[in-house]
Amino acid sequence: MANTHPFLSIHRHQMIRAGACTPRASVGDPAANAEAAITLAQAGDAEGADLLVFPELNVTSYAIDDLHLQDALQRATDAALAAIVAASAELRPVLVVGAALVREARLYNCAVVIARGRVLGVVPKTFLPNYREYYEKRWFASGAGLAGLEITVAGQVAPFGTDLIFAASDLPHFIFHAEICEDYWAPTPPSTAGALAGALICCNLSASNIVIGKARERALLCASQSARAVCGYVYSAAGPGESTTDLAWDGQGMIHELGELLAESARFATADAAVYADVDCGRLIQERMRAPTFNDSDVLAGRPEARFRRIAFDHRPDFADVGLKREIRRFPFVPNTPERLDEDCYEAFNIQVQGIAKRFEAARAQRLVIGISGGLDSTHALIVAAKALDRLGRPRSDILGYTMPGFATSEGTKSNAWALMRALGITAHEIDIRPAARQMLGDLGHPFADGQPQYDITFENVQAGLRTDYLFRLANHNNGLVVGTGDLSELALGWCTYGVGDQMSHYAVNAGVPKTLIQFLIRWCIASGQFDATTDDVLAAILDTEISPELVPAGADGAIQSTESKIGPYALNDFFVHYVVRHGMAPSKIAFLALHAWRDAAAGRWPRDLPEAARVAYDLPVIRDWLEKFLARFFATSQFKRSAIPNGPKVSAGGALSPRGDWRAPSDGTAAVWLKELGDNLP
Repeated sequence: MANTHPFLSIHRHQMIRAGACTPRASVGDPAANAEAAITLAQAGDAEGADLLVFPELNVTSYAIDDLHLQDALQRATDAALAAIVAASAELRPVLVVGAALVREARLYNCAVVIARGRVLGVVPKTFLPNYREYYEKRWFASGAGLAGLEITVAGQVAPFGTDLIFAASDLPHFIFHAEICEDYWAPTPPSTAGALAGALICCNLSASNIVIGKARERALLCASQSARAVCGYVYSAAGPGESTTDLAWDGQGMIHELGELLAESARFATADAAVYADVDCGRLIQERMRAPTFNDSDVLAGRPEARFRRIAFDHRPDFADVGLKREIRRFPFVPNTPERLDEDCYEAFNIQVQGIAKRFEAARAQRLVIGISGGLDSTHALIVAAKALDRLGRPRSDILGYTMPGFATSEGTKSNAWALMRALGITAHEIDIRPAARQMLGDLGHPFADGQPQYDITFENVQAGLRTDYLFRLANHNNGLVVGTGDLSELALGWCTYGVGDQMSHYAVNAGVPKTLIQFLIRWCIASGQFDATTDDVLAAILDTEISPELVPAGADGAIQSTESKIGPYALNDFFVHYVVRHGMAPSKIAFLALHAWRDAAAGRWPRDLPEAARVAYDLPVIRDWLEKFLARFFATSQFKRSAIPNGPKVSAGGALSPRGDWRAPSDGTAAVWLKELGDNLP
């Protein structure tokens, strides 16, 4: 059933559903193999697949040696292809099947592309392995250099050559290229030229036999080619039923996008199998636009687009709502597997440590000066600074930590601040800023100075500004550097006091780290034993504290000032930041992805030690509300703060907001375009 609103359509958001199919082979029996392919094609149709990729020579099976040269088998192959073509007439997916075809007294190992009863084209294999266990040149001719030709197959005349890419006329992002097995082991895979010519998905029909370690090698090649060619890469290897006369087969199927594995089949299965994933072609287009080396490669390769024939076909998408076959990480700045989480946290933490250590040495400073609130950001900046001085062989007493209670500072955060400073062995101080704040508010004629409970922006920023003013003067007095504590999430939202406030420091060590990653970095420090048990206990207590600027006194009901109730959950805001800054996605698509990531509180694979507060669900109205607020803050009111931020290291490939390190934007922009796009495209 067609959807009534385009927002709910996967295809509206440039997702192409690809499948890697592994039919059970029948050795040298094209009719049986055609039946197996048709069965998987019908299953793919039910799954809403757009593209199905089969193994190399799946119509005959691969390991049949000299039988490839038998006239009877060649005729049976053509008949089997005709059966597949006929069956495809009423099926949604484009099929890419493997068959050996005769043309001009030469036999070619081919990818045959079939859609809705039509043979769209035939791509011969370029690189024929003829070493160790392989003897392909005994049977097949190479397709190298073949262009502009035709071939008769299954009663149809179709384009033939290595100069083909395939493009749906009614689905602009559905453009793909096909290569075969050894082609992507070569130093110059044909898919590179195909991608430069415009293909967004590259397909590999493979009959790679399995030996120890080869599955890792295939995965490496798929991942690297999808990253290098900025494409989706669909790989299908021969599996059960293939002849095991001298070799064995594991049926590995994989789908990658930009180096990331989206789906992988179970290996060594005993029956037909297929895996599916939605390849985000819109993301691929955005990535190509951001990578000038991609365009430069196109020029240096002689503009492959001019050499390729683009074969058009009508895909007739029906926008069926069949869910999303793609894991959307709730925390895009944080890996969702334990191994990668440890690796990335190690790198992120040490990037920050190296950054502040280098700045400390270069400035010939004697001290590091940090304001310690007992909250997440100052805690993380302090443990980074402590590790930096450890690495430099300097005593931690060279860190001057100041907790500066104001009108709303709680005993809990203040005690955590003191406990952390003592546990780390830094030089700890306390400065009560309330007398100075009252004096300034009085000088300004603010009602609070006369006892009225007016807690406005002036009231808040007097406190924030005084803290930073003290830190800078303390740094002057002690030949020190002020270590900034504000993070990437706050910079994105403008949730920082400009100038002489928490937006300013001598070095913004946290500026490249979003709030969600900071939480995981602190957890990683505990789990990996970076500090002693006493420090770990304090860090755990700080992680359990609600995020608050503590600038406004608690209400009559005892409720404290809550940051996330004002600006939205940091988990959602970090999600929005990632897709705006890293991928340039339209707001309605960001909402679409957020809905799939967050609508089920129990779904997905999340990193270990996930806080209960993050195990929540958000529906579309909530996502839309916070996204609108985010867009207004990010595009219209916050850029001037980011344009003037101090130095600080870029940490995540997900993006940074320094105008020198990543994001560049006008300070006097407007959010009108983004808000209109969201309003026009959401139900």
